[in-house]
Amino acid sequence: MPATHPVIATHLSVGYGHRAVLADISLSLAQGTLTCLIGPNGAGKSTLLRALAGYEPPLAGRILIDGRDLQTLTVGEKAQVVSVVLTDRIGAMALSVTEIVAMGRAPYTGLLGTTTAADRQMVARALEMVGISHLATRRIDTLSDGERQKVMVARALAQHTPVILLDEPTAFLDFPSKVALMRLLSHLATTQAKTILMSTHDLEIAAAMADHLIEIHEHTISKTTAAEVRARIDQLLQR
Repeated sequence: MPATHPVIATHLSVGYGHRAVLADISLSLAQGTLTCLIGPNGAGKSTLLRALAGYEPPLAGRILIDGRDLQTLTVGEKAQVVSVVLTDRIGAMALSVTEIVAMGRAPYTGLLGTTTAADRQMVARALEMVGISHLATRRIDTLSDGERQKVMVARALAQHTPVILLDEPTAFLDFPSKVALMRLLSHLATTQAKTILMSTHDLEIAAAMADHLIEIHEHTISKTTAAEVRARIDQLLQR
């Protein structure tokens, strides 16, 4: 039975070397929710996401993903419970959009990487959900930054995990595309019981569309509300 809080971190410290960017924080993310992680550049949003994804070991504390200790999972096991969209540039430049998105099925295709009809259907569905079916045969190196961002989101959807972590997924997108992506993520959380955590600088969209907001400030985190974020935006506009 799936965990009602698929992401739980307790007394977590993350950073680089021995320097903690975030120290002794705890959080839990409920199933079926979209949570936005907000805060200034350099506050530790990306570092926290990388730790929750298992890409960087925490300096201290414990992370449970879908009820299992993240540090005890193999790479393949992690890939079946959490999918990740980071801001790192795509390296496989000669591949088509479909081939990139199909990489999301790798945790399920075995050593030979042979995709089944069901795998290909999931890839096609992911392309459709993100609105890039028309780009399926295009090479990734011919796309704009915004189009590439959508491809990486589609790959995460094709991976079909209970937890999705995204680092600035609305970066490089125009405003209508930002709203469409947020609506899609909210819909996935609600209808497919996904647990989604994303970092963003788009405070107004986050305040309008996220179920929960977590703010990083001075090496710690705190829950905030849409009303508090809107009040802060109003204060900035009045200066």
